[in-house]
Amino acid sequence: MVNSENTTGREDAESEPFKNFLLLFIIGFLIIFAGIIILVVGAALYGDSTNFGAVIFLWFIPIAVGVGPESAVMILIAIILAVLSIIVFLITRRRLKKASI
Repeated sequence: MVNSENTTGREDAESEPFKNFLLLFIIGFLIIFAGIIILVVGAALYGDSTNFGAVIFLWFIPIAVGVGPESAVMILIAIILAVLSIIVFLITRRRLKKASI
C-alpha cells in the first residue's frame, strides 16, 4: 500500500509541468484568437487603413514583414517584442538549468 501511495504522488509531480504547459498553451491560443477577432472587427469598421507587422523566426533567423501606411512602426514593435521574448527565454532556461543542478 505504501508503494501505491508513493507512485501516485510521483505521478502527480510528473504531470504538473504538463498541466502548466497545457494551461499556458491554451491561454496563448485564446489571446492570439482574440487578437485576430479584434483585427477583423477593426478592419471591418475602419477598412481604409490597416497596419500589420510580424516577425517570423526560422530557427534563429528573424524575418520581419509589414503591410500598411505605418508598417515601419509595426515592424519595429514586432522586432522589439521578439527580442524581449528571446531574452525571457534565455533567462528562464538559465534558471531552470540552475534549479536542476
